[in-house]
Amino acid sequence: AQAPDFVLGLAIDGVGRLVLCVTGEHPSICLVDGGKVRNLFSHVAGEALVFPNYAAFEADGTLWFTDSGAWGEHRGKLVRVGVDGSAEIVSKALNRFPNGCAVSPDGRWLWVVESLGPTVSRFNVRTGEGPELLVTLHGHVPDGLAFTSDGGCLISNYRPDRIYHLDAAGHLEVVAQDPHGTLIAAPTNVCFVGQDLDRVVSANLGRWHLTWLDLGLTGTPLFRPERWAADSVNVGAVDDRGAPHVPGDLRQVDAPPGPALRPDNGQRYQSERR
Repeated sequence: AQAPDFVLGLAIDGVGRLVLCVTGEHPSICLVDGGKVRNLFSHVAGEALVFPNYAAFEADGTLWFTDSGAWGEHRGKLVRVGVDGSAEIVSKALNRFPNGCAVSPDGRWLWVVESLGPTVSRFNVRTGEGPELLVTLHGHVPDGLAFTSDGGCLISNYRPDRIYHLDAAGHLEVVAQDPHGTLIAAPTNVCFVGQDLDRVVSANLGRWHLTWLDLGLTGTPLFRPERWAADSVNVGAVDDRGAPHVPGDLRQVDAPPGPALRPDNGQRYQSERR
């Protein structure tokens, strides 16, 4: 399928549908299902989305996403979408360009990156308590998160070209970096792949390629609910101002398939840590 504009983060549900965070002329949260692209949200609580950046599921189908706002304006927000299709702004406390987010493996916490914090914090999704500051990365522009099976997480940085491992005790270790900015170039989002989740793929915004990384770490499975807001009749019928979506929000797109993701199609990086 062809996305309606520039895609930042994405999430996948339990039946293979994609959630897209779309920016550009018409910022929105979109759904890709069977070759069709559907606009789910362009407004929340009467506020137009500005820069929807990243999305993450809870086990019960709750969808979280960050709306970063304009760069440097500190007007970002965190949005929660219920299974029934209701959407609400949960917090504007992490407003310094909230970016990557991830639900912890125990389902208790939502971790959120503030690129201009530059920090990683977390909210308790069960009690609503937070945010709780976890780490500050002075001189960096953090971007993405991926949890590791040892109770820690990876933190990828748009600047510099570096990926950290934050362990369960709160210690930071550089696990991948590229001072030349060639194999690793402005790594934004990272994820674990493979049957054993023992390899990492980094998206490099600086050079528009994917890098395969062997870091000696394993990841944790993401939550992939089969039913969530996309299955609600409340989503897509009207926007949050009560007005119908414009024609064309649901459309069939005929686009040529992209290349398969294979190890020999991506750049490779062997960490000295391993």
